[in-house]
Amino acid sequence: PKSGTVSSTLTTTLNDFKKGKFEYKADKTGIVHVTIGKINFTESQLIENLQALYNSIEKNRPSGVKGKYFKSLFICTTMGPSIKLDLNSFV
Repeated sequence: PKSGTVSSTLTTTLNDFKKGKFEYKADKTGIVHVTIGKINFTESQLIENLQALYNSIEKNRPSGVKGKYFKSLFICTTMGPSIKLDLNSFV
């Protein structure tokens, strides 16, 4: 199951997600798989979600990590090819 979706307190869990709770984690190779939008989102909504995700990961990185945290950043559709993003555009 997805992180945070199995709970014995259904009402509390639903309220948390309605308030914007979001969980993500990296796989064993350090890759984070996250949905940032859907086909009906505008370009500005997708950019805003991507920027918020980037900022969240940077803010919550492990305290022992020094220097650059991202080596590269790619986005893609569910079954489409990936597109490499310029990390300098997030600074």
